[in-house]
Amino acid sequence: MTKRISVAIDGPAGAGKSTLARRLAKDLGYRYVDTGAIYRTVAYFFDLWGVSPKDMDGIRRYIDELNIKIEYDEAGLQHMILNGMDVTDDIRTPEISQKASLISAHAIVRDLLLDMQREVAASYDVVMDGRDIGTVVLPKATVKIFLTASPEVRANRRTKELLEKGQKASYDQILGEIQQRDYQDTHREIAPLKMARDSVKLDTSDLNIEETLAAMKDIVAKKVAL
Repeated sequence: MTKRISVAIDGPAGAGKSTLARRLAKDLGYRYVDTGAIYRTVAYFFDLWGVSPKDMDGIRRYIDELNIKIEYDEAGLQHMILNGMDVTDDIRTPEISQKASLISAHAIVRDLLLDMQREVAASYDVVMDGRDIGTVVLPKATVKIFLTASPEVRANRRTKELLEKGQKASYDQILGEIQQRDYQDTHREIAPLKMARDSVKLDTSDLNIEETLAAMKDIVAKKVAL
């Protein structure tokens, strides 16, 4: 059986993990797995039911109704399918992002999704990004990268991204949301955000996308014979 290559990319919200992981996977010919989108989909599901991410009774009551699948289009882009409905665009809101951070702190949710993520990594060469990929989901990943940037830089990038899409965006509000998300992710009891011991830290505060991508490829090349 062929040994699969897995690249685990962890880091705080707004560090550009999804964009860079997608680019890296495409350049390497690997499958990209956006775990943040998976948890956003769960948060969106419970939001539709009117269940608060802090309502454990409600989560237990409705979790059996949850059916999530990952599909890829011809361009290799990941689509999230919730109970037969493509919700890829619907889950990309600040509100759902905040709720995803809270919902992902519950063991019952993480346990439900853990096997799905590991099965993908066992079946394909993958680039997988999230908060605990190198520490919990794929502790034996071939390559581990901790991608980060200062909260101010992340907020500025997110504000610019939203404005370019024609959406309203407040830098101060987004900075506050990022700082809140950082606190939630690093202080939760279940699988908190932290850098794995064997992970390579890559601070992108002073790097653009192309420079960061080149640095990531260099890190992978040192571990894998490309």
